Amino acid sequence: MTGRAREIVTAARTLLEESGPAVLTMRALADRLGIKAPSLYKHFPDKQAVEVELIAQMLTESAEALETAEVQAPGSLQALADAYRTYALAHPHLYCLATERPLPRASLPPGLEDRAALPLLRACGGDLDLARTVWAFAHGMVILEIHGRFPDDADLAAAWKRGLKALHP
Repeated sequence: MTGRAREIVTAARTLLEESGPAVLTMRALADRLGIKAPSLYKHFPDKQAVEVELIAQMLTESAEALETAEVQAPGSLQALADAYRTYALAHPHLYCLATERPLPRASLPPGLEDRAALPLLRACGGDLDLARTVWAFAHGMVILEIHGRFPDDADLAAAWKRGLKALHP
């Protein structure tokens, strides 16, 4: 990626994090950069290509967070869940962009999706079905929390603990 393309993605990330996916348009991105929208197309064929770069950032950063948790607490599903939740809540708009629509697998860097999943797969003893089930639980909990679907008095720490224990006693 060229320096200008990296600058565009950085501005897109800032715009996304500040205002959410609905505000991330090529026109808004061009305005943020102080250029005309057609100039963006010299670096990215369309908005989806910019979004793919953002999704790749999310997968890379979440993989790093899970890898760090795995090093600090090998085999701990709770540590991985805590890292996953912390990352998602720190970057809710990026998380939603990356997880609320089909994943553009063919456009992502090779091996990135696998890298993001490996710490969880290892914590689940290589059981792919269990890892997918735990991820579905974690994603559901995070997305409900991001969208404010839990009552204010909900003990989410207890819900996470209970859910993880039920899935991985």
